[in-house]
Amino acid sequence: MSKLTGWWKKRSSAGKVELYTRWSFHFFVLLEIVSFGLVAFAGPDNHTPRPQALAAFLVVCAHSVIVGFLSSRALDFVSGRRERPVGLAALVTALTAAAVLLFLFLRRFGALDESAAPGLVVGVSCFGCGSLVLSMEKVRHMKYVPPVAAAGTTVVVAALGLDLNEVIGYFVAVLVSCTFLSFTCGFSGWLLRTVYELDHAREVQARLAVAEERLRFGRDLHDVMGRNLAVIALKSELAVQLARRERPEAVDQMIEVQRIARESQREVRDVVRGYREADLAVELEGARGVLTAAGMDCRVDFEAGRPLPAEVQSALGWVVREATTNVLRHGDAQSCVIRLTAPEEGPVTLVVENDGAPEAPAGPPGSGLAGLRERLAVLDGTLRAGPVDGGRFRLRAEIPGPRTERLEAWA
Repeated sequence: MSKLTGWWKKRSSAGKVELYTRWSFHFFVLLEIVSFGLVAFAGPDNHTPRPQALAAFLVVCAHSVIVGFLSSRALDFVSGRRERPVGLAALVTALTAAAVLLFLFLRRFGALDESAAPGLVVGVSCFGCGSLVLSMEKVRHMKYVPPVAAAGTTVVVAALGLDLNEVIGYFVAVLVSCTFLSFTCGFSGWLLRTVYELDHAREVQARLAVAEERLRFGRDLHDVMGRNLAVIALKSELAVQLARRERPEAVDQMIEVQRIARESQREVRDVVRGYREADLAVELEGARGVLTAAGMDCRVDFEAGRPLPAEVQSALGWVVREATTNVLRHGDAQSCVIRLTAPEEGPVTLVVENDGAPEAPAGPPGSGLAGLRERLAVLDGTLRAGPVDGGRFRLRAEIPGPRTERLEAWA
């Protein structure tokens, strides 16, 4: 069963919405043919001659196929993969107008039964208007499509000399049906566009978070090194001048430069250490907040015990951070569990398991897990990651250690 549904699970949320929307519009092609094309043949009181009925049916089939192409290209435009299909939209407009004129002319001169003509006219009008609205971007342009279609149909009906009841009937039927389908198509396009914008915004937010962290690290490094390097340059210049004058103070200045350089080296190590170390409690709370904001089932239970060593907390904090990022980026999980077990005796075990993970990776493996293995290897720890039964993905980190506390966190 997982192989049958893998093509759906491996898609992103935006990809799932697009796939559902696209196949809905593909179904509209069949719906137009079955619901309106067969009207030319249906009905006990339908006296339409067989050749005219067949011709009307073929016109509806051709119209539905062209409308399907326009809807597909319009969805590509909405998702940002193509330019606006202006030429195809003009073709659908001309074909829809020609089909409506044909059906009304056949109705006026008795070649099309009066019970079949309204269904054919309404069918090609509403589906044609829906595809045109889907290819538009601004609502102020969309809202004119149904009234123009209804007004144009009414003018043709009146010009052909049909009675007033038919004129009113055609106007109301075309206006209502076109308004309904235009609203449906316009809302579908807006929803798909919004989903892709949100997906893009999440990617941008992740990039901004990385850029902000880099700026913070650069700012801290500048604060540490800027003043010391300026002092080193100044004292080195002074030592050069003193040495040229053969003054013994030059040695004192170089000793001071050496001291400042060693102090700067220590401060840089402190900055890097603070940057590389991750607080486990902060990372667990951050994972809970991020997963909850992403709409996943999230719960955190924290039982205090004997604190873990700082190096163990740092390594496991990085595991939680990387695993949370992978859950958000590489799957479509609805729930995720993070379990940290630190018994009084034995190894410390961290398990991160989530559903909705794709069966196959979307691209080449990244460096995140490799970096985690390097961090854990310093503590003689191990890391295993891969799919498990039930369509879930499990990451397991284990660090051998002394007596510790037991902590369980569910996210």
